[in-house]
Amino acid sequence: MSKTRLPDIIAHHEKELLNEWLQHQNEALSGRRDRIPETQLRANSQDFLRALNEALSKNAGADISRPEWTSMRDLLGEFSRNRATQGLTPTETAIFVFSFKQPLFAQISAEYAENKRGLADEIWTATELLDKLGLYTAEVFVKNREEIILRQQQEMLELSTPVVELWHGVLALPLIGTLDSARTQIVMQNLLEAIVARSSDLAIIDITGVPTVDTLVAQHLLKTVAAARLMGADCIISGIRPQIAQTIIHLGVDLSGVMTKATLADAFQLALKRKNLTVSRS
Repeated sequence: MSKTRLPDIIAHHEKELLNEWLQHQNEALSGRRDRIPETQLRANSQDFLRALNEALSKNAGADISRPEWTSMRDLLGEFSRNRATQGLTPTETAIFVFSFKQPLFAQISAEYAENKRGLADEIWTATELLDKLGLYTAEVFVKNREEIILRQQQEMLELSTPVVELWHGVLALPLIGTLDSARTQIVMQNLLEAIVARSSDLAIIDITGVPTVDTLVAQHLLKTVAAARLMGADCIISGIRPQIAQTIIHLGVDLSGVMTKATLADAFQLALKRKNLTVSRS
């Protein structure tokens, strides 16, 4: 980046630039005013101008990975994280930087009214820099949004695999939905922790809500049963519907070493019998 007058232009016209920039942002985010207070928008914009001028005054150039841009990267990183949690889109987040082009270009045009070559160079300098800052903002936003989605998926997996105590020493783990490797790890961890915490020696794994059972799902179930046995607990798999039984036989999966029942009620009855308990009408 050649020697630029951007720091002087921004410093001398900061108030006009800020007001016009806020107007453009408000127009672009007219449907989101309930999520972004005016005070927050103004504070973010003032901080951006301050960080921008600070880096440009140090001749930082357009390479925003340089140390001179650290404050700006930190500012945009925090800004993008906040926008992600507020539920805004990548476009609505990046518009924060890109909407600054119009007021800045207007001031540059006024400063270089008699110098077309200087005007072209300065416009290109500003365009290159703002494009990089805008793209950085969008990239950080997407990264943070992905982290939020992954965290929410993790929380949903944990909530969808509850371990309940049916009787003293008898646990039940109802499974609903697809059972993949990641979820199996959570299922296994939750079950083993419950076995230890409640000193249980019997666990019922109910797969009534599992839509399909293939070789991979069957192997996951066998791993969970084996892990429970290592902790001193036997497992009963319930919810074996006719079509699932046929599928297991067709796949050649050996469940001969595992107790299975058609329904959760049957499995609970077997668990009580294993504990020498009976349920009778009063």
